[in-house]
Amino acid sequence: MIFLGIESSCDETGVALVQTQATGAPRLMSHALFSQIDMHQAYGGVVPELASRDHIKRVVPLTR
Repeated sequence: MIFLGIESSCDETGVALVQTQATGAPRLMSHALFSQIDMHQAYGGVVPELASRDHIKRVVPLTR
């Protein structure tokens, strides 16, 4: 079975594909991460409105 994981924390958006092997052990097939650190540095911290809009913009391209 293959699982798609999508994560959006405070300032990062990430995706991963994990496959269950015959032994039951997970195998990481692929992963991608986008960080918003550079965007928020100009404000001295995370700006929730900017972060949420950027998560929406980044999640689909990360799955490709």
